[in-house]
Amino acid sequence: MLSRMQYNRLMTYPSAMLLPVRNASTKLFVGGLSYDTNETVLRDAFIQHGEIIEVRVICHHVSGKSRGYGFVKFASEDAAASALKLMDGQVLDGRNIRVHFANQQ
Repeated sequence: MLSRMQYNRLMTYPSAMLLPVRNASTKLFVGGLSYDTNETVLRDAFIQHGEIIEVRVICHHVSGKSRGYGFVKFASEDAAASALKLMDGQVLDGRNIRVHFANQQ
C-alpha cells in the first residue's frame, strides 16, 4: 500500500514508477577479489557478521577461474548492513575488496 506522499509523487511524476526503489537487502556484491579467493575464504571472512545463507564466487565458464567478484547472502538485513559497513575496503587475500548491496534481479 502506498503512502499518501508516495501516491502524490507517482501522480505528479509517473516516470518515478520506473525508478528502482532502494530497499535494504540481504545480498552483498563483493568486488576486487583475488583470483585465488574461493567460496570458503569468502565465507570465513564474512561469517563474523551474521548467519550466511549463500556464498558464490563467480567463475569463468570455460576456464573455471575466478572472475574477481562474488556474492554473500545473509539471513538478515542487519547482518548484511553490518558486513557492508565493516568489510568495505578491507584486505582479503592481499586485495582491497569493495562491498555493496547487490542489485535486485
